[in-house]
Amino acid sequence: MADSSSTGGLTLFSPYKMGKFNLSHRVVLAPLTRCRALNQLPNSALVEYYSQRSTPGGLLITEGTWPSDQSAGFPHVPGIYTDEQVEAWKNVVDAVHAKGAIIFCQLWHVGRASHQVFQPGGGSPISSTSNPISKKWKVALPDGSLDVHSEPRRLETQEIPQIVEQYRQAALNAIRAGFDGVEIHSAHGYLIDQFLKDGVNDRTDEYGGSLANRCKFLIQTVEAVVESLGADRVAVRISPAIDFYDATDADPIGLGLAVIERLNKLQHNIGSKLAYLHVTRPRLTLTAIMTSVPAEVDEDREAQFMRTLREAYEGAFMASGGFTRELGMKTVSSGDADLVSYGRDFISNPDLVLRFRLNAPLNKYNRETFYTHDPVVGYTDYPFLNIES
Repeated sequence: MADSSSTGGLTLFSPYKMGKFNLSHRVVLAPLTRCRALNQLPNSALVEYYSQRSTPGGLLITEGTWPSDQSAGFPHVPGIYTDEQVEAWKNVVDAVHAKGAIIFCQLWHVGRASHQVFQPGGGSPISSTSNPISKKWKVALPDGSLDVHSEPRRLETQEIPQIVEQYRQAALNAIRAGFDGVEIHSAHGYLIDQFLKDGVNDRTDEYGGSLANRCKFLIQTVEAVVESLGADRVAVRISPAIDFYDATDADPIGLGLAVIERLNKLQHNIGSKLAYLHVTRPRLTLTAIMTSVPAEVDEDREAQFMRTLREAYEGAFMASGGFTRELGMKTVSSGDADLVSYGRDFISNPDLVLRFRLNAPLNKYNRETFYTHDPVVGYTDYPFLNIES
């Protein structure tokens, strides 16, 4: 059960104690793929980008980062599975820490949301299933063209512990690079979500069928990473109601509660809480992402959906998905979330926290430069607020 104490007076700028971390405000940089890590290596552009968005006591979550060479599905996304990548990340982490901020590394395995061009030896992407993603979804290739996703290979039961181990080792690598913790990406139609959702997972082994079986891969991964890092350095992201890459479920709220029940049990068993649970609101849809047109949703039902999960989870609760300053303030003040992560507005406003504090106008983002590979344009060249001394 979430903390039921009075939340009166809380705002996005109220301090928050997230386990061992003392946050000075509740505006979080959401994980955002930006495609500037040429050849999967963090570079000086990433150092500048994350440093720009760092504030004393602020929390940043990196873009999704590959835990293995098999996990890739997008060009120029960083990895954290080689020594060279770990060393390169140290420069980013050091710059963020120099600003007094806290930074978690999001571990991202796309599963079947990939293409053979990204796979070692041109092999098939792996998944919970051998069914491909429908052709309405496209994958961006290294040459800039778009293609349909490759047909995946269903993981054999005995292979799954190997994937769990890849997450565990990547998490250790993240700590070696200086990160404060890791977020296990279990949302948005990617590998772990492909096990969670009954619209994708058609397995008949111990990882398919029942809710308990479909949650098993996620929980085994969390357990392995927690054992290596400690619970307070581990976070989980889920999106029970999001249908990215055909990842649908017949009972999203039931799925969300099943995951939360198992995370709560894990926390009870080890006597320590995870850093946070990160949940995406139902309104984040393909149409909303590609057109900036908000999805037509029943706001009361959506709020109740998130509130149900928030009240069930025994720990820090982070909400994401198209939040404005006003909605973020309302969400925190009502106790519906402890933290709110921001994506597109943080892309175009490196000083978003200051602008929110002052309720100042925001720079508009340029969607056309979200995923280009230029180290400056649309990445580190958005202007800061001009405050006359």
